[in-house]
Amino acid sequence: MECKRCVLDESAKDIRFDENGVCNYCTDYLDKRDSILQNFEALFSLVSRIRTPNASYDCIVGVSGGLDSSFLLYKAKELGLRPLAVHIDTGWNSAISVSNIETITAKLQVDLHTFVLDWPQFRKMQVAYLRAGVLDLEFPTDHYYLSALYKVAADKGIRFILTGNNYTSEGIMPDCWIHNKGDTRNMLDIYRKYGNTSPPDKLPTLTLFKRFYYYNIRKTENIFLLNYLPYNREDAKQTLINTFGWKEYPVKHGESVFTRFYHRYILPKRFGVDIRRAHLSSLICNAQLSRNEALELLKTESIDAELLQSDKEYVLKKLGLTLTEFEELMAAPVRSHFDFRSEIPIKRAYNTFIKKLRLQSFLKISNRH
Repeated sequence: MECKRCVLDESAKDIRFDENGVCNYCTDYLDKRDSILQNFEALFSLVSRIRTPNASYDCIVGVSGGLDSSFLLYKAKELGLRPLAVHIDTGWNSAISVSNIETITAKLQVDLHTFVLDWPQFRKMQVAYLRAGVLDLEFPTDHYYLSALYKVAADKGIRFILTGNNYTSEGIMPDCWIHNKGDTRNMLDIYRKYGNTSPPDKLPTLTLFKRFYYYNIRKTENIFLLNYLPYNREDAKQTLINTFGWKEYPVKHGESVFTRFYHRYILPKRFGVDIRRAHLSSLICNAQLSRNEALELLKTESIDAELLQSDKEYVLKKLGLTLTEFEELMAAPVRSHFDFRSEIPIKRAYNTFIKKLRLQSFLKISNRH
């Protein structure tokens, strides 16, 4: 069954449909949208607060070379902020992403800081996830992207982090297709069992202690600035192309070779998930795409076959896997993230404790907005 309003279907195992055939995910999305997307008054109040007198930079902007982060950097400068562009190099940059980052930072005259993850340990982490059989193979990438931004912010004495996350184009995602990116204990348990017995001590792991330090001692804030702007992806794309010569990717999140291969090969073949259904559904709910247009896009191949084969060869070689090993992993049983240790119960208990004692104004349980 397929939702009558968006294009999510029963490949999302936890989906529910109402009497009109409309799913819970797009209904929840629309119910929350007005409270998440902000207005210009909130934007200018926020920008005024971010401005930091007598400092070299007002904020950090995480840049990947993709559409969202590139447009975010452009808008930050346009709003009069002094950002430091920070790129987290996971070892999977595509040639286009490197070109886009260099071009846009140069033309905007923004300083660029590149944080390079330790490749041997990060490779072991990614291979561990493949061996574990869990669905969210992007967990290590997302975790270390954010944790590295916090580290750079702390090292350089900057309080505000701007990231390209946005509700407009990414607000719909089935819970069963991802795992809580802050569940560090889950990640380390997977690494311990399937990666390496030695700790990933060269990676900036975001522990509960570090999170408490960043939120409550340093008062660092992670701001989704695009939620404060009228954000249309096609308009943003044309602005970047016309202004900076920004280059488009063959697929969404194509700035990373691994992400591209994971989305377009591993997810559909091993887990039966076409992640385009979530991305397209967000655009449908924001009237940036019609449902019929989305259905037509889903009929097409998600990526060129030649590029997909090239990505496969590159990913296996870089991860140190033979084709036989990889195919065995693809055929192995799928496991839940909750088959491994999790710190989610600890967080829930902490959040309940803070709320019960009405300490939210003193102790932050989240710093995202």
